[in-house]
Amino acid sequence: MELTKHAHACVTLDQGNGSLVVDPGTFTPNAAELLASVGTVLLTHEHFDHVDEAALTAALDARPELRVYGPAAIVDRWKDLGERVTAVAPGDRFTAAGFAVEVHGGTHALIHRDIQQVANVGYLFEGRLYHPGDSYYVPAATVETLLLPTSGPWTKVGEAVDFVRAVKPGRVVQIHEVMLSEIGQQSIARFISPQMLTDASLTIVPVGETITV
Repeated sequence: MELTKHAHACVTLDQGNGSLVVDPGTFTPNAAELLASVGTVLLTHEHFDHVDEAALTAALDARPELRVYGPAAIVDRWKDLGERVTAVAPGDRFTAAGFAVEVHGGTHALIHRDIQQVANVGYLFEGRLYHPGDSYYVPAATVETLLLPTSGPWTKVGEAVDFVRAVKPGRVVQIHEVMLSEIGQQSIARFISPQMLTDASLTIVPVGETITV
């Protein structure tokens, strides 16, 4: 499959017979454009940096064929659209845009004890590529490509290292990077590398570029 990296946690996936977008949020400047070009949207959780509600509502109004999957806490905002939106939870399996999808996780990583943890799911695509949303939840699966969040109020380098060690992916691709400068991204890449603390190198894909995974 082909993965195109967009700003922050947003990626599009394409395997020839369909494409989908994951987490087109307000930190992704071309979110509205992406929502106009794909048939399926997957959301990991309700935070604004992962879902641009206004842009998604406009897209749903304009495109009756658009389908949305995500935790009930977010997709229930459009439940009047019936089968066009589907609430998912850990343990679910479904097919979207031709992709076999498994749902993992359950809860957003802790930011602070005074901030409520919301529902968060991770998606495993075709049994090999894992987008965890905002969580270091380790799926009970063999992961070839792990999308690794590297910045945010909940992230921590040591926990990210342990997450990569536990998942044991063949490849790690950076996401959720918008709060890091270029120097900061390269610094994280030093920790996530065979030269320091993990067996896999962190691949930094520039926004707008596509890789094969």
